[in-house]
Amino acid sequence: MSTRLPQLINGEFAQSATDTWIPVTNPATQEVLCEAPAATGEEMEQAIAAAKAAFEEWREVPVTERARLMMRYQALLKERHDDIAKVLAKETGKTFEDAKGDVWRGIEVVEQAANIPSLMMGETVENVARSIDTHSWIQPLGVCAGITPFNFPAMIPLWMFPMAIASGNTFVLKPSEQDPMTPNLLAELFLEAGAPKNVLQVVHGGKQQVDTLLTHPEIKAVSFVGSVPVGQHVYRTATEHLKRAQCFAGAKNHMVIMPDAQKSQVVGNLVGSSCGAAGQRCMAISVAVFVGDSKQWIDDIKEEFAKVRPGAWDDAGAAYGPQISPKARERILTLIKQGKEEGATCLLDGSGCTVDGLPDGNWVGPTLFTDVKPEMSIYNEEIFGPVLCCVCVDTLEEAIELVNNSPYGNGTSIFTASGAAARKYQHEVEVGQVGINIPIPVPLPFFSFTGWKGSFYGDQHAYGKQAVRFYTETKTVTSRWFDDDIADATHSGPNMTIHLK
Repeated sequence: MSTRLPQLINGEFAQSATDTWIPVTNPATQEVLCEAPAATGEEMEQAIAAAKAAFEEWREVPVTERARLMMRYQALLKERHDDIAKVLAKETGKTFEDAKGDVWRGIEVVEQAANIPSLMMGETVENVARSIDTHSWIQPLGVCAGITPFNFPAMIPLWMFPMAIASGNTFVLKPSEQDPMTPNLLAELFLEAGAPKNVLQVVHGGKQQVDTLLTHPEIKAVSFVGSVPVGQHVYRTATEHLKRAQCFAGAKNHMVIMPDAQKSQVVGNLVGSSCGAAGQRCMAISVAVFVGDSKQWIDDIKEEFAKVRPGAWDDAGAAYGPQISPKARERILTLIKQGKEEGATCLLDGSGCTVDGLPDGNWVGPTLFTDVKPEMSIYNEEIFGPVLCCVCVDTLEEAIELVNNSPYGNGTSIFTASGAAARKYQHEVEVGQVGINIPIPVPLPFFSFTGWKGSFYGDQHAYGKQAVRFYTETKTVTSRWFDDDIADATHSGPNMTIHLK
């Protein structure tokens, strides 16, 4: 019998009383690594109630103490960095180097959470009117919830609960049921770092458990990362129940390649940004837009794509791992087939990819399409696999129009030697995160992760100052003190103790 994963409820890791267990498999072998519970209704209520009770004390903990907790936590995460990455790699299939990157980007956000005193500073103006002053406080909301995806099981939970908890809230995390071992380990280390019991709860399950969080009156804010349909459901349901929501959804990221760009930089970066992590990242480049003569480089890109191969997490020569599940693989294969049927030219087809010694893995090889049109399924849908679509246009203006017509706006990049072209692109493109000669423009956490259009539903984005604003309310105080109060004050003794009426 496989190991059954516990949940963190009421300050303790304990086995669920559920009758429903979800197998967690190694996507390279289909071996069952453990079973995750679908939390019962009673367990969900216990977790939320424990978080609610803990909030009343946690909100009064000085902000400096909350910052020191995050300092201890980031130090412990660094110490256990490789151990976390190994667990992550086995349950996601990511290569070890990719898994380490996942963990490290999460650690960077915890470091930002340790800066919480400056992030929670309010504002003040003296004499807004005669002898009247106004100042604002930043105060926590209460119990917040996070619903995280399979593709970054360390980084994305660490986007959420450290920033929320450092801001004075308590938190209920519902990680992906496809790779819950890593979030459980993160929670264990959080307790080891000295976090008070109950400021963090971890529950497992699927839609039923998510809907409980979205509709429960004690949940004040919901953070989500995942697909477009689920993101829309989460946003609509949470806001209908009068909660704050930030929902990061799908993407179709374009890289625009100008003919004056450095060809070697374009080719290497395009291969890595489209195939890395098996294409299972919302910031992957999935459309290459070749402007003018840069289309001549497509053959060079095909040659480099052909050198890339997937493999097991501990295969040092593998560029990426398997898709997360057989279902995900079949979806990608279906879209590749549709691309061919709709008239795109498949220069390199990864549909029949195999890996020696791992016949049951969810493998998809690097796949390259040209002659792609905006009306095709492979252009319109987020494939979430190692598939790159090539589109050719004559001018930068056409490229900008193409990108802006996309319903998504998560990330984009331009490769060029022209400062004027880069300036025009960054100014006119309707996308939240722009890279210039950088393929995947994911900002460091003192900035915000900022998707636009159909890639994001909400108002405040992830990490940085916007995360603190999302997890807090602003209270504005206007005060006036009369001169008579000074006249009526008395003092006594050599210590000049002031007694006010």
